[in-house]
Amino acid sequence: MYLVVFRNRKRAGLDAAAYAADAERMEALARAQPGFVAFKSYVADDGEVIALSEWASEDAALGWRRQAEHAAVQARGRADYYEDYTLFAGEPSRVHRFSRTDA
Repeated sequence: MYLVVFRNRKRAGLDAAAYAADAERMEALARAQPGFVAFKSYVADDGEVIALSEWASEDAALGWRRQAEHAAVQARGRADYYEDYTLFAGEPSRVHRFSRTDA
């Protein structure tokens, strides 16, 4: 498993419709990438967003990073959508799981 955590804040006054269209397209495109496992996004009360994507391997995640349409939208994000962001990526050093169905 390879995990990518994208922590961000949007710019005030961004074009919400354009952002939503890009976000929807990027999620669909990511889901079609080899090695894609899962994606979820959460918005905090203060507006900060945490987006989690899980990949089968680092190579799969790097393939997504290099995907041409994704790279173009990343540039648009820096120019038009985000006030700031931090990206964390790597293999978790520990994974603990619990499932009621396994108990």
